[in-house]
Amino acid sequence: MIEPAIAVSDRSMAPHQYRFVETHAWWLGTFGPHQHLTEHRLRQWIPAQPDREWVLERELTGAQTWLTGSAEEAREDGFDLHDLAPVGRFRARHGAFGTSPDSDPDLDTVLCARPGPPRRGSWQSPTPEFIGRLPRDPAALLTRLREDNPGSWFGPFAAAVTALRTVLVPAELRAAFFRALTALPGVSFTDDALNVDGHECFALVHDAGRTRTELLLDPSDGQFAGERDTLRTDSRAGLRAGTVISTTAVRTAVVESEGELPAA
Repeated sequence: MIEPAIAVSDRSMAPHQYRFVETHAWWLGTFGPHQHLTEHRLRQWIPAQPDREWVLERELTGAQTWLTGSAEEAREDGFDLHDLAPVGRFRARHGAFGTSPDSDPDLDTVLCARPGPPRRGSWQSPTPEFIGRLPRDPAALLTRLREDNPGSWFGPFAAAVTALRTVLVPAELRAAFFRALTALPGVSFTDDALNVDGHECFALVHDAGRTRTELLLDPSDGQFAGERDTLRTDSRAGLRAGTVISTTAVRTAVVESEGELPAA
């Protein structure tokens, strides 16, 4: 295993506080033959006491980059930006956000999930309880990643990124993840990556298969700071090798109340 020089630490939280997570994303969308990157902004307030309601705000900025086709052609074919994702403010216990098919995406609608027990969790939908059960030993964690995720699409690296994306992985386990991932074929470490907002990051890079995936990390504490997916080969949908098909920047902070924004 490579020993990546990533310092890890956790911010302390009082019971009444919230973990603020802001995601700036450009995600791939497809509408018939038209493919585009669309800008999303998400803000989430995760309570220190996870059984309390979580809050999510989601926004589509309207900015797009068309990779194939054009905005004009897509509109002529019936494309509507508001069909891409629900926007507004949502609430849910345990972060289990749902959307109503009858809600107007232009409204700042608050959707409340029915009270219920926490989800059991999985790599595709990790919960704090699922994360808490993962081994802290890097070799054991690597074995678990491989056994649970043998597929080529959702393999060990993708599963780890999915868990780390929650920003709920404690420092000790993050360190184990980093050591485990560097033992995978095609994974390297770099300390001079930039996320989509231009912030300097460390990165674990999985350069294998059809997509090159960069797991971006905050140098100050090893927290998840974004990711980037780039095609390594031409796609059957007409995208060329080297095309970025997903890129995000993530920042986290601790705030006193839901809806509070940290200092820039």
